[in-house]
Amino acid sequence: MTLDLETLVVGNYMTAYPISVLPEVSLPECVSFMARRGIGNLIVSTEEGDPLGVLTERDILKQIAEKNMLPNISTNEIILTPFEKISPDISIQNAAELIISKKARLLVFADPNNLVGIITPSDLLRAFRKTYLAPILDDVISKKVYHVGYDDSILNACKLMYEKRIGSVIVDGKNSEFGIFTERDLVFKVLDNRVNLDEAINLYSSFPLITSPDILANEAANIMAQHHIKRLALQDQGKISGIVTVRDIIDAYQSKSPQIRNY
Repeated sequence: MTLDLETLVVGNYMTAYPISVLPEVSLPECVSFMARRGIGNLIVSTEEGDPLGVLTERDILKQIAEKNMLPNISTNEIILTPFEKISPDISIQNAAELIISKKARLLVFADPNNLVGIITPSDLLRAFRKTYLAPILDDVISKKVYHVGYDDSILNACKLMYEKRIGSVIVDGKNSEFGIFTERDLVFKVLDNRVNLDEAINLYSSFPLITSPDILANEAANIMAQHHIKRLALQDQGKISGIVTVRDIIDAYQSKSPQIRNY
């Protein structure tokens, strides 16, 4: 069953009543909490419950790249990712436009002082998958793909990701295999397990890489949902030709481009 885009609202797809932490909580504690909960965003709030910002996987990557370690500092010493306030009855389409244009996290408020949820790109994608739309990805995917070697260190990969402002790198494996190392791998597999950042990246990457030929946004979204991944590599004649992320797919859906196929 497919739904009309106009009928989809944030309140039906948001993560309700998200857990937050106080600004005095240490960064290592936040990392451990995020890994245990399987989340990539953690709201930092005052004792009164007023959000100050959102700690993201990208914020954690920044600390690693700049300090060569996970520093034992509190979250109030970190520049957090900003957020935009939206209401539960805003449309999924408008929320997608905001998340792309503002480059911020979206927190859902029932009224100015009542935080009731957070809506992430993954939440938005879950909604868009229920529509009849099949946007073309050509204009939104990243055609510049960065690689690291099988034996390169985790730290070197983190520095490359931070420098290039990307959330993943392709890991060149043995026997022409490809893998991928992501910000989530850094938080969940490396930092939460206190792995030495000088270790080789191959043990903490995902092999084999999930790949696909050029496809439409809805097809990419379905593959991501099936494999529980947030990045899909596009392959052309045995080479990685691009990377499409959840955010890229959201960008395609919210675009005003006429290049959309209806089923």
